[in-house]
Amino acid sequence: MAEVIVVGGGVGGMVAALLLARDGHDVRLYERLPRLGGKLAEHTRDGFTFSAGPSLLTLPGLFLDLGVPLDLLELHELCRYHWADGSVLPTYRDPERTAQEVDRLAPGEGRNWRAFHRWAERCLDASARTFFAGPSSGPVVEPPFRAAGRRPDDRRGDRQAGRQSGEPGGPLARPRPGDLLAVAPGRTLHALAGRFFRDARLRQYVDRYATYAGSNPYRAPAALGCVPAIEHGDGGWYVRGGLPRLADALALSLDKAGVEIRLETEITEVIAGAGRVGGVRTARGEAVRADIVVVNADAACLYGRLLPDRARLRRIARLGLSSSAFLLLAAVEGRTEGMAHHSVVFSADYRRECGDIFDRRRPPEDPTVYIACPVVDDPAQAPEGAESWSMLVNVPAGDPGRWPMPPEAYAELVLDRLASRGYDLSGRLRFLDLLTPADLRDRYGAWGGAIYGGAYGGPFAPFRRPANRGPLRGLYLVGGSAHPGGGLPLVAMGGRIVAALVRRDFPGSARRPGEARG
Repeated sequence: MAEVIVVGGGVGGMVAALLLARDGHDVRLYERLPRLGGKLAEHTRDGFTFSAGPSLLTLPGLFLDLGVPLDLLELHELCRYHWADGSVLPTYRDPERTAQEVDRLAPGEGRNWRAFHRWAERCLDASARTFFAGPSSGPVVEPPFRAAGRRPDDRRGDRQAGRQSGEPGGPLARPRPGDLLAVAPGRTLHALAGRFFRDARLRQYVDRYATYAGSNPYRAPAALGCVPAIEHGDGGWYVRGGLPRLADALALSLDKAGVEIRLETEITEVIAGAGRVGGVRTARGEAVRADIVVVNADAACLYGRLLPDRARLRRIARLGLSSSAFLLLAAVEGRTEGMAHHSVVFSADYRRECGDIFDRRRPPEDPTVYIACPVVDDPAQAPEGAESWSMLVNVPAGDPGRWPMPPEAYAELVLDRLASRGYDLSGRLRFLDLLTPADLRDRYGAWGGAIYGGAYGGPFAPFRRPANRGPLRGLYLVGGSAHPGGGLPLVAMGGRIVAALVRRDFPGSARRPGEARG
């Protein structure tokens, strides 16, 4: 069996550690913080609970297929979109119901939304067979999920062997002729939106999917338009008690698999020698031997500090930074009539907003605000008669000390914008806590506080992300800055890809069933 060290306890690292342990390797996981989960974090105060990271789960089968115990609630209304002209579009798990709502918003556009959704399904199918199913520098290693229409409780026979052995996936997906054309190569997401919709509001709705990768829709590839096929095909889900319970469930699975977890232990170096990894060094100076090292940290951290490599660091820098986040965590007095679990309040001018974030490198003057209010479905997230609001604004990565105004003043601007759009919290705030890009940088080692590492700028940017296999034998990279990207589903896919690469690179190294640990 191989000695494996996983550096960093984010979701991608936890998935990789779980699979490698089930493959029979001796796995240790080192995490600098006092808890596992990385950006899948929670903020609590005075009886209020906030998601300080992801607040919606898609493709939960990626975790259920691993036997991770989750108490899930399906959200039939996925999100409610609000525009500056006062119009509103609720979207639902049911694609046909969503198309009807689109027709109410913009008569005649329902037909176009159906066509857009069919394109998104084809794009997702092609991506599942290619981009999502293997490392960026090699062939397909395994199918990450059933592309559409698979519910978390759909336990199909072709998955049974994988679930029993701990190895995800069923029959190997194979690329097909036409897969490249299915992802609209060379077209930006904004151009894709213009291809399907005449109404400017619906083009803005499509453009927003670039923010799922922290990118600019006027430069990001059209393939990001496959996201609606995930949301409407496999649904949007809430983990009861808040999404950080997913991290707790993964931690429980790691413990059952025999993974040794070391919290509050920082790794400062990946030890290399003779073209392969030799282990890691902790901040206390301890050298720990390993045959395999999986780094679940920002790629810029790996190649800038843990294993300095100027050439790779320059390639990462050329990608440019993804956006960061400014979080307003509001304890709200009273209950808001008709409040949705997930809402998006759009800016009046999306092109100007994106220009502020990605070109002028400043928080947008008129921001789009995402609001998560979990009390709608989980009253325990706030004291009785109150609500916890997690509000997210996309801002540039970098030092908030260089903003035109301090974060506290920008928070007031955001609240004023929301008040003018019908979300007035005047006199209702018990407290307001803020998280800035500096917090993301300092807590998680995120490069400049960028949520997703490099941005998707250009049609081939997804294929230029740092690879899962490192430059040394036995070194692997997983997490939001590496292939296939950020967000809960993608980092979980990355963990699966790394486990499959280890099986390929180290055949026969796993412990035989029933063999005792050394």
